[in-house]
Amino acid sequence: MTDVTIVRYSHEGEKFEILVKPDPALDYKLGKKKDISAIMVSDEIYTDSGKGTKPSTEKLIKAFKTEDVLEIAEIMLRKGDLNLTTEQRRKMVEEKRKQIVSYIAKTFVDPRTHLPHPPVRIEQALKDGRITVDPQKSVDEQVKDIVEKLRSIIPMKSENIDLEITIPAQYASQSFAVLKSIGSLKKEEWQNNGSLKAILEIPAGARPNVIDRLGSITKGSATVEVMK
Repeated sequence: MTDVTIVRYSHEGEKFEILVKPDPALDYKLGKKKDISAIMVSDEIYTDSGKGTKPSTEKLIKAFKTEDVLEIAEIMLRKGDLNLTTEQRRKMVEEKRKQIVSYIAKTFVDPRTHLPHPPVRIEQALKDGRITVDPQKSVDEQVKDIVEKLRSIIPMKSENIDLEITIPAQYASQSFAVLKSIGSLKKEEWQNNGSLKAILEIPAGARPNVIDRLGSITKGSATVEVMK
């Protein structure tokens, strides 16, 4: 594997490039925090690294609002296109596919059963539909288009449900923090004995995850019912 690759970034018609180390740069793109200076091969910003041409300070400030090389490199790594090796592209596509499948499983349900599709079914639908995943676009940027393509293969519907939840006193405080992080609390009632009754609104596909998390915290003693 080459020890150097390029990150390209465009802003209002202006093009910028930096030279980076392939594997550390890919780790950064996959969300693993790295020291930016350890990723860069040199502390230079180019308009064309092959020719060695560099942008003016004015162009850097216009595009990045700074002339600090490390700050600019961080923006380019986050928003720009990393020139991937074949193996890196395979790894990145696989990681992004897992993220998209997880998002769909938690957000959409089968309208016939009101239950989430198992991840393996979503994976198979992606293969059957020959739906490609862009390794360098975020889940939010591409999931809408992917879902529209999947609808012709498996029935999908995004819907919210209300859960009526009762949690024993000894687990109420810890569970309350979890409830606030995984859904929208529409009602909470603290009982005289310290137990908690709550109504939580969540995406229908997230119900198994909520049940699992509460079950783990309360050792199975919480009750979770779907409100009609």
